[in-house]
Amino acid sequence: MYHIDLNCDMGESFGAYRIGNDEAILSYITSANIACGFHAGDPATMRKTVQLALRHDVKIGAHPGLPDLQGFGRRNMAISAEEAYDLVVYQVGALQGFVQSEGGVMQHVKPHGAFYNMAAVNPNLARAIAEAVYRINPELYLVGLAGSHLITEAEKIGLRAKSEVFADRTYQQDGTLTPRSQEGALITNDEQAVQQVIRMIKEGKVLTRQGSDFAIQAETVCIHGDGEHALSFAREIRETLEKTGVEVKAMSL
Repeated sequence: MYHIDLNCDMGESFGAYRIGNDEAILSYITSANIACGFHAGDPATMRKTVQLALRHDVKIGAHPGLPDLQGFGRRNMAISAEEAYDLVVYQVGALQGFVQSEGGVMQHVKPHGAFYNMAAVNPNLARAIAEAVYRINPELYLVGLAGSHLITEAEKIGLRAKSEVFADRTYQQDGTLTPRSQEGALITNDEQAVQQVIRMIKEGKVLTRQGSDFAIQAETVCIHGDGEHALSFAREIRETLEKTGVEVKAMSL
């Protein structure tokens, strides 16, 4: 039987009273990536989002990003491997404090935005991130772009990695995501997004922008919680996956 984890980026606001769709979306996902304050989020939002995830029995992960609030962590920054290591330790440690204080256990770490995409193609950054996660807790999973350096560098040091695919993003022929600055980077048709996910899970392939198939491993699917139809899409993809014989469960189960 096919199975997949559904993850969503959460806590990407400021002030715990502005959680947006997060609470409603938690009913349809199995893992939550919670912002740690550098690209978005603040202490109150982190605490509130952790509480909501635990209440819905959704597994918790840290979502560390670049220190770029104005750019929402989506602008590349020239950082060293040492700086990448420190960014991860600092942010994961902050969220870990909230998770433990609420009686929870952290499942994974998933870098955010430009930090994620930079590490996907830069083995030095990827290894620094993997080492930071491993030293914090070698039982954590590192979530990275399927087929990228984040996966291979984690595996080299014995850290468990999960290959991530995206429902609402298009792919280049080398397996990287189409940059958001380019036309066609986002898939806005819900049916098309769902069918892309099902094909990645069942066939291990994704159609690239260049018109060729790229072989891909899908272990966890990212759905974004900040889109206009985020809640309805979360519901649709969960229901469609289950109807088509795909079991939806957290990566640690």
